[in-house]
Amino acid sequence: MSKTTTDGASTAADDQDLGAAGSQLSTAPTEDAPHLPALGVIGWARWFWRQLTSMRVALLLLLLLSLAAIPGSLIPQTGVDETKVADFRERHDVLAPVYDKLGLFHVYSSVWFSAIYILLFISLIGCILPRTWQFVGQLRGRPPGAPRRLNRLPAHTTWRTGTQPEEVREAALALLKKRRFRAHVVGDAVAAEKGYLREAGNLLFHIALIVMLIAFAWGQLFKSEGNKLIVEGDGFSNTLTQYDDFKSGNLFTNDDLEPFSFDVKEFTGTYERTGPNKGTPRTYQSEVTYTEGADGEEKTAVVKVNKPLELGDAKVYLVSHGYAPVVTVRDGKGEIVFQDAVPLLPLDANVTSSGVVKVLDGYRNPEGKKEQLGFNAFFVPTFGGSESGTMLSQFPALDYPVLALSAYHGDLKADSGIPQSVYQMDKTKMKEFKDSEGELFKKLLTPGETMTLPDGAGSVTFEKDVKEWAGFQVVQEPGGGWALGGAVVAIAGLAGSLFIQRRRVWVRAVEGPDGVTVVEMAGLGRSESAKVPEELGDLAGILYDRAPGAPDPAPDPSDSTDLDPDPDPEAVPSEGAEKP
Repeated sequence: MSKTTTDGASTAADDQDLGAAGSQLSTAPTEDAPHLPALGVIGWARWFWRQLTSMRVALLLLLLLSLAAIPGSLIPQTGVDETKVADFRERHDVLAPVYDKLGLFHVYSSVWFSAIYILLFISLIGCILPRTWQFVGQLRGRPPGAPRRLNRLPAHTTWRTGTQPEEVREAALALLKKRRFRAHVVGDAVAAEKGYLREAGNLLFHIALIVMLIAFAWGQLFKSEGNKLIVEGDGFSNTLTQYDDFKSGNLFTNDDLEPFSFDVKEFTGTYERTGPNKGTPRTYQSEVTYTEGADGEEKTAVVKVNKPLELGDAKVYLVSHGYAPVVTVRDGKGEIVFQDAVPLLPLDANVTSSGVVKVLDGYRNPEGKKEQLGFNAFFVPTFGGSESGTMLSQFPALDYPVLALSAYHGDLKADSGIPQSVYQMDKTKMKEFKDSEGELFKKLLTPGETMTLPDGAGSVTFEKDVKEWAGFQVVQEPGGGWALGGAVVAIAGLAGSLFIQRRRVWVRAVEGPDGVTVVEMAGLGRSESAKVPEELGDLAGILYDRAPGAPDPAPDPSDSTDLDPDPDPEAVPSEGAEKP
């Protein structure tokens, strides 16, 4: 027990000694470390600017912009097709509200996409400005002088010549300048540098990116795009009320529309008749006459697919085609109440088409009351015959046209103030014409045939003339040319920054101890390139012809290092050797 107590007391004493020694040997400060001063508003602004204008942040923003554009190509956009957006809302009750809050139905005009876009724009400008000033300073400066020991450089060669050092330097200076080096004499050497266009290409690439960003933004803000269906013989004037549908950028105004008009004279479409590509269009073009401005001269042009008609900043594209059967509707007294070409919309590649014929004014039923007539129309340019068992076109050309009509009468609700499609019919207040069996009255008509409505209600004639219509898209995007030019310049600048090598060459010519000129040439590339040794060898070969080599100095007999350490035993007999 006493031993344990003694050991415990000793241990406690040792702990106290160690604690005291530890407090004496500790290097920790006895006072708190001083706090660093706060950055402040200006300091944080500088830090944010340095981060934003760094190359890694610019690349990150460019990647984010690419990723942010993906939803715009996968999700229907209101600025492109509002019908698809409405259909998406109906089919996705849960996702649609989320997409609305995130702005995914209008990605390119959303706040988050605009923020990435603007930050990238600022970052590129912040990267370019200091590098531009640095590049200008390099252009104004001169290549640096030759290092003291040229033999330490990766590419090096040397020789002796009887030509004077001044003459060698003059020849080297002339040679390097002829090879488009920036060269000058510094002391006993010529310093030259080439490949400044590498940095110029890099700057050009970034400037072109800025031009593309500005052009894209300008085009999106001031663009306009409209579609118009025009039947042969009809015309179009570039005013807002003439379009079937129209959309534009946020800063676009009606005054920005290019003043022009054109008439569709004829549409021509030919198709492959045989083979695996049967039905494929061979010729797809529309002949038009157009005028620019209010008093412009009338001109003729042919608009083809992917070959638009250019009118100022606007381009007129041919985008679709279909048929417009000419229909004549008469009342019970034989008076014409409607006669016009009715454009129908194609449903398949063989131009099976559907639409409606609406008679809104001038018709009175047999009782003398005003009514409106409506006909569902189904048209096939090439009918397969009743034996085919289907009402589908067999070929896109007008080989055997047939028009199917079903008749209605009543109120089309055209005066309700609600916009209606000219290709659909509201049947809520319409009644069917009945045939003798009490079914919907309908009939197949070939050109020239007439369908007589029941109870003396009138008749419908499918005229022999079947017109064609062409769908045009008028696009006005002012920044398109700048964007294309920026893309071309960006590719050229990127090619320059990748393939142009920046390198330096030095040529030193000094007089040796024996009075003979010693020439040293060395080259150094700013980046790894096998071109520097090859180019240096080529330059050295040319300069050697202008300053030919001189023989090496004769060895000094007194120099023991020049003696043969292992003489030929047959040439110098050793002592004691027997003579033959």
